[in-house]
Amino acid sequence: MEKFFQLKENNTTIGTEVTAGLTTFFAMSYIIFVNPQILSLTGMPTQAVFLATVFSTAIGTLILALYANVPYAQAPGMGLNAFFTYTVVFALGFSWQEALFMVFLTGIVGILITVTSIRKKIIHAIPESLQHAIGGGIGVFIAYIGLKNAQLLEFTSEGQDIIAVNNEPYTAGTEITGSINTVVTGGGIIPDMGSLTNPYAILAIIGLITMIVLMVAKVKGAILIGIVLTTIIGIPMGVTDLSGFTNPANSFTSAFGELGVTFGAAFGSQGLGSLLSDPSRYALILITVFAFTLTDIFDTIGTFIGTGRKSGIFSLEDEKAMDTGRGLNTKMEKSLLADTLATTIGAVIGTSPVTTFVESAAGIGAGGRTGLTSLTTAAMFLLTAFFAPVMSIVPGAATAPALIVVGILMMSAFSEIDWNNLEEAVPAFFASIFMGFSYSISYGIAAGFLFYIITKLVKGKASVVHPVLWATTALFILNFVMMGLL
Repeated sequence: MEKFFQLKENNTTIGTEVTAGLTTFFAMSYIIFVNPQILSLTGMPTQAVFLATVFSTAIGTLILALYANVPYAQAPGMGLNAFFTYTVVFALGFSWQEALFMVFLTGIVGILITVTSIRKKIIHAIPESLQHAIGGGIGVFIAYIGLKNAQLLEFTSEGQDIIAVNNEPYTAGTEITGSINTVVTGGGIIPDMGSLTNPYAILAIIGLITMIVLMVAKVKGAILIGIVLTTIIGIPMGVTDLSGFTNPANSFTSAFGELGVTFGAAFGSQGLGSLLSDPSRYALILITVFAFTLTDIFDTIGTFIGTGRKSGIFSLEDEKAMDTGRGLNTKMEKSLLADTLATTIGAVIGTSPVTTFVESAAGIGAGGRTGLTSLTTAAMFLLTAFFAPVMSIVPGAATAPALIVVGILMMSAFSEIDWNNLEEAVPAFFASIFMGFSYSISYGIAAGFLFYIITKLVKGKASVVHPVLWATTALFILNFVMMGLL
């Protein structure tokens, strides 16, 4: 095992890698419960989506472990699953079967882009200062996720600022009947500190303090130990819910019986067959696949660059080797291919696009450096198919502090940026801060690219902008225009 994963070369041990894998798992295990909640709104069977999420996550992460030997994990992406449900199915009127086939096409396009070296040219075109900004920005993003999941933030919106309720336009004063699933609000939303009388938030604070103390004391496995201790402390506080042990809906038999509904549905008469029967929607299909592909590509590139450069998993030499070598030889290239393969496989099983999770940074922060971390994470996800009740008792209040701590660690990348030079500072600011506040890695990268080009144009240095950066920024702008028209 040491030889296969090159543990000595990466200055790590089996114990460290396993601990890191467990840490990553607990940091992102929420996806096996959240993804079914979102996709089931389209009519997909909840338990089938649960298993599809588990299997696509495990398979994608195993490819990263055994083929690329990197400590990352993949799962159906948050944001991409919302786009699948609320835009593709609800707003555009496609069935979930048709949407799954478009996800499959997204995977195929991603494979072609990776094999033909387009992806690695994009990576090589990103200036080093922006790469550091992306790393720090992911720190902001992941810490923000942690603060929100810890219920340490709450948001207030006046009626006149609400744009839509349940994906329908809303006018202030209009009475809402039935349950409220989603609310879209404008810039009038006001953030504030969450209630400190809330046991959930109190437990998250206890967990955060515990992890920071352990980290400062340099205790090995500090993040994982913190998650376990916080979960235990949450039992008498009433936050850790033990009822999941006896919930019959969590059984493997129940879930497996529904999987046949989604498995291969993309290629059936209600999927591919239905899409081919209506030529009037072909243009809309292309736009949708384009939006899926662009978001997935830059979410993944951003995660790899942002976390890989700081930890040494993907070095600058590794990035340069992509240009001189032939085939898919570097860890970065193999990882990019694994990401697209996972999306393709996920569509066949029955879930939205699979992407590399930024929560992988939790395991990397715990010392993970090789595919053994990913192998551990994948094994844990497979176990959830049989032991979902056990996994379901870990509360978000126990995993949220881990994300905050990792965010702190990742923000050190900002020290590599010359903040006194506006040519670096302006694009770096937008790439990093907008990434967190827009809740999207790809949107942050788009903003960074755009302002990088603007600053170079103003300084008369347009020639230093890589042609790939020009093309990519144009595609981002085109994507935003098209999304505005959908």
